[in-house]
Amino acid sequence: MKHKEKMKEMNALSDEQLKERLKDLGLNLLKTRFELKTGHVDNPNIIREIRKDIARVKTIATARRKK
Repeated sequence: MKHKEKMKEMNALSDEQLKERLKDLGLNLLKTRFELKTGHVDNPNIIREIRKDIARVKTIATARRKK
């Protein structure tokens, strides 16, 4: 999914859904890091994508709080 599509999708979420998304992404990042250390991850770049998604969610949440 492209950057603009991800941003549109995340902007459409409510505040509670954003919190849940952030929680899920955090757990997914933890799980993926563990799998990377044990050698079960085919694409190590997935960690970068998860971190970017976390940053996107946090950016949207911050922008909403400032309004």
